[in-house]
Amino acid sequence: MSPASTAGRLAERKGNRTIAVCLPALNEESTVGAICAEVRRTLMAPAAGLVDDLLVVDDNSTDRTGEVATAAGARVVPAAEVLPESGPGFGKGNALWKSVAATTADLIVWCDADLRSFEARYVTALVEPLLADERVVLVKGYYERLLDGRAGGGRTTELMARPLLAQFFPELAHLRQPLGGEYAVRRQAVEQVPFVQGWGVEVALLIDLSRRFGADRIAEADLGVRRHRNRSLEELGPQALAILQTVLQRSGVSPPVAGDGWSARLRIPGVETQEVSLRERPPLSEFRARRAG
Repeated sequence: MSPASTAGRLAERKGNRTIAVCLPALNEESTVGAICAEVRRTLMAPAAGLVDDLLVVDDNSTDRTGEVATAAGARVVPAAEVLPESGPGFGKGNALWKSVAATTADLIVWCDADLRSFEARYVTALVEPLLADERVVLVKGYYERLLDGRAGGGRTTELMARPLLAQFFPELAHLRQPLGGEYAVRRQAVEQVPFVQGWGVEVALLIDLSRRFGADRIAEADLGVRRHRNRSLEELGPQALAILQTVLQRSGVSPPVAGDGWSARLRIPGVETQEVSLRERPPLSEFRARRAG
């Protein structure tokens, strides 16, 4: 079945629910346009009608990310313009939190904007379990991850996230790509959990949604092969530290510091010490309740 046919079939099942595809983006002009164009052409065309909103949250890009995404048919919103009263934020988690606030969709599909392998079936595979089972609150995509064209991608997953989950959250250890950037959520669920602003956001959402709703309400979807920009080991170090600290905090091993979040320092010989911040955005439901009150 073609992606358009699959989208049409799923559109018949979504009823009055709405679906958004949201991309957090920072300097992704080389890839964001093709992703947006594919969503518009295959999933938003009248014959499909599956996706109702295509949103790019531009996280302070200095290249043409916003311009390219707009030309490809996306609704582009600068992160700083969403809930400005929440104060300054940073990182992917902040952009994801802002994307929930910037769309009214019932179901949200997140995809990384640096994908070189994006296909419309990523979206249909991720959204289908949410349409098929009302109990499912999160669908994580899994795939073969390549490193320079060969097997061996997902180094932070295999060397950091997977051992940590096996040790502290074994009910989540079976998930094949716990840190993957392609996943779908139910709005009513994700508005009830906080968002780590930086690199710990994926594992934090996984743990927090599992704790609140149950690990049995998390599903997986096979997306085939994933190609994106591979990072150097030096770049992966701060990500690994953020994931370590996030899991330790949620396990109770490492309590958060008082005040405006908590942080850790990564020291690598010959490299300037890097501060890894783990500030969090509150659950949107709580943020809105405080603002209304």
